[in-house]
Amino acid sequence: MAGVFDRLVGQHEVVAELTDAAHAAREGDIGSRMTHSWLFTGPPGSGRSIAAVCFAAALQCTDPDVVGCGRCHACTTTLHGTHGDVRRIVPQGLSISVKEMRDVVQMAARRPSTGLWQIVVIEDADRLGERAYNALLKAVEEPPARTIFLLCAPSVDPEDIAVTIRSRCRHVALVTPRPDDIARVLRENDGLDEKTAAWAASVGGGHVGRARRLATDADARDRRQRALGIAKAALRPATQYAVVEELVKAAELDAVELNSARDEQETEELRTALGAGGTGKGAAGALRGSAGVLKELEARQKSRRTRTGRDALDRALIDLAGLYRDALAQSFGAESTLTHPDMVDQARGLASVCSAESLLTCIEAILRCREALEMNVKPKFAVDAMVATLGAAAR
Repeated sequence: MAGVFDRLVGQHEVVAELTDAAHAAREGDIGSRMTHSWLFTGPPGSGRSIAAVCFAAALQCTDPDVVGCGRCHACTTTLHGTHGDVRRIVPQGLSISVKEMRDVVQMAARRPSTGLWQIVVIEDADRLGERAYNALLKAVEEPPARTIFLLCAPSVDPEDIAVTIRSRCRHVALVTPRPDDIARVLRENDGLDEKTAAWAASVGGGHVGRARRLATDADARDRRQRALGIAKAALRPATQYAVVEELVKAAELDAVELNSARDEQETEELRTALGAGGTGKGAAGALRGSAGVLKELEARQKSRRTRTGRDALDRALIDLAGLYRDALAQSFGAESTLTHPDMVDQARGLASVCSAESLLTCIEAILRCREALEMNVKPKFAVDAMVATLGAAAR
């Protein structure tokens, strides 16, 4: 019988821990087994936000026999994001604003209206700014009796989550799913044939969603090939910067395409709410006076596009770093699992023209590029500098 935790891939220990905690919550045992504040960490694709939402559903579940049944109204509405007492905070821009966090804290102080708990799920809690952290801290320190905070972050490193908040949360560490587990999900849930599922699982980097996109989206496969092609292009000064420009532009276009429909809908809904198209007295004046509100929406949409583009570029850099990692493993004759098992020949080619020291220099250059993007360096400049280092290391 399927339950909410069936959505987690390869996280058996985590499922057992969360199921036990949900049972404790139902019994009113708030203490060693259950607490008000949780921190879910794990590498990209491990499913930390999915784990948090599934846990929220299990806490709200009304089935008398199965905690987290996945069938009751509370479970289904939580999983679909429509439960009245479960609030999901998903950053749309580069950070979570202090205003948004203050609104969340104020909402969290209310008693549940229809559910058993008032639950706040904060995805990408590493995007909280200092003021937003401070707004959240007191609520996490002294949560209302029926309120639970579920935070998600890549790790417990102070750069990802403040120590003051980390120390007040129970930590749940998710692991990277095995390729076999991912392939099984792709076969059973997505109906993919065994060969395609196995390939996608092997090159998805332990990320279920990424493996699914690579298996089903030709554009995603093309972007991966374009990113991996930088390693070869960097060996030829005549082509290296042209490839960079193509990669950066592709990331920007992807961001526009992914967000255009949503941007148009948001703008149209706001204009309608402000009186656009109205014929009554004062309708035109009301719309003229709303320029500031529309400008604020445009700023949020621009921030969201920027984040989407940089996330796409970051995925490409992770793929590229994996290729150099495979080349380094080849140079040492290591038999470790390859990041890109379908690119063995290209990894061997890199290992034949670059020393182990040069390959390490290349990996460090890619990591520095990722850090530069996090610090809002213009993508073209950051990637140009990286490619210059890659080319120099090969020569």
